[in-house]
Amino acid sequence: MSNIQLVIEERPSLIGNFMVGRLLPFREKRLVGPFCFIDHMGPVDLSGNANIDIGPHPHIGLSTLTFLFEGSITHRDSLGSVVEIKPGQVNWMTAGKGIVHSERMPVHAKREGQMHGLQIWVALPKHLEQMDPEFFHIEAADIPSWEEKGASFKLIAGEVLGHRSPVPVYSPLYLLEIRTKVKQIINLGSQLFGESGLYILEGAVESEGSVFGPKNLLVAKEGILCEFTMEENTSVYIFGGEPFPEERFIYWNFVASDKALIEEAKRKWVAQEFDHVPGETDYIPLPAPIKPIK
Repeated sequence: MSNIQLVIEERPSLIGNFMVGRLLPFREKRLVGPFCFIDHMGPVDLSGNANIDIGPHPHIGLSTLTFLFEGSITHRDSLGSVVEIKPGQVNWMTAGKGIVHSERMPVHAKREGQMHGLQIWVALPKHLEQMDPEFFHIEAADIPSWEEKGASFKLIAGEVLGHRSPVPVYSPLYLLEIRTKVKQIINLGSQLFGESGLYILEGAVESEGSVFGPKNLLVAKEGILCEFTMEENTSVYIFGGEPFPEERFIYWNFVASDKALIEEAKRKWVAQEFDHVPGETDYIPLPAPIKPIK
């Protein structure tokens, strides 16, 4: 990867009793293109105490993307959606003016062993921050996949390299998986656009004489990933796109270009004025202290 500006290592973060590795946001880089939040979930052995049991909680101003390598999660939301996501599938939930959802581990997943995946937030363009919420589930077979010079590609979201994912994104972006079994030079030239980041899930990447191992996010200076070498049995995720002209503020699960939208969302959640998830009565309280963001 040419023009590396920043290397971000995963930082452990506890979600309930499930440990994740946080990549974004980072103090020196809040967003990469429209991507504002990335958690690497697992891999974790579910035969112990670890589990995903996240009760109803709200979002505004963003889309969430869930992509699993192993395991499964049941998604329920205030639109009435009930979907069990499995490896290779994509859950794409657009919060807009407000949505509430829960994420729970199915009973059978506890017996089956591992949980592993990515949880991603993508900020919405300013003119769509207050759009009606939506939810889409995309089957694994519908995600564009292809082979090129010994490497396997999968376009999880967005449009790039002559391919387009069916995930209904709202700004120019891309989330691209590349896997190699043998050592391979990857040259994407100027085919990417905007800001770009490269996350190493497994294996290693060599660029400009330096070798980077798993759980590292490489952020490009100029947003173009030119050429890098993937070692054998390496998997990377390249993501990015056009950045927004306005700053984005993040508080808990709320993302907005206007702090007033976040303050109103906080008030509504405390007053329980968001739509509820059918069949669920618990909820996650707003984190204390409840202070205006600065």
